[in-house]
Amino acid sequence: MSSDQERMLARAAREVVPGQIVNLGIGLPTRLFDYLTPEMEVLVHSENGVLGCQPLAPGGEPDLEMIDSGGAYIDTRPGASVFDSALSFAMIRRRRVDVTFMGAFEVDQQGNLANWKIPGKFSPGIGGAMELAQKVDKLVVLCSHNDKHGNPKILKHCRLPLTAPRCVSRIITEKAVMQVTDAGLEVMDIAEGLDVATLRAATEAELIIDEPRLGRF
Repeated sequence: MSSDQERMLARAAREVVPGQIVNLGIGLPTRLFDYLTPEMEVLVHSENGVLGCQPLAPGGEPDLEMIDSGGAYIDTRPGASVFDSALSFAMIRRRRVDVTFMGAFEVDQQGNLANWKIPGKFSPGIGGAMELAQKVDKLVVLCSHNDKHGNPKILKHCRLPLTAPRCVSRIITEKAVMQVTDAGLEVMDIAEGLDVATLRAATEAELIIDEPRLGRF
């Protein structure tokens, strides 16, 4: 894992309030496991039917029936529960999940999210992301600021098929932390050593930046 990703995850952990039920999406968000300390007393939810997930200890023997939504082996904390996916999605639809973290192919300044399909490429399907994006009150996107070709992923308008419209609360990249507001994307924090001009040049979306109030991460 890169130092940029480590900084992103450490910053993302600050979005979690002790006692919450937290859902971690496939990819980088599942690494947030390692930044949620036992003292926080959070319960990690997986839409395939587990509440109370925790990472498998290094060298631990995996239970082949215990996996997260991305198929990785997991362990469970004391008091965890296991149930069918119908009950798991009932929790989501009844808004029992407090915050979800997801990756993104694209996200825009209206809070629209595209994270499941690139036309012409194989996709396993939209999965639980569609339900989570619509029903969880706080959705935090964790993604790189630009794609592997250097193109912006933080856009004025998404071009790929949407997972859900106007669902994103906050975006965390290696360059900045942005809050989705009615007026657009408000930059809360900027990466150490990065200047505002460079951030704007790497972003297609219009950014609202109050430099004296910017945090660093």
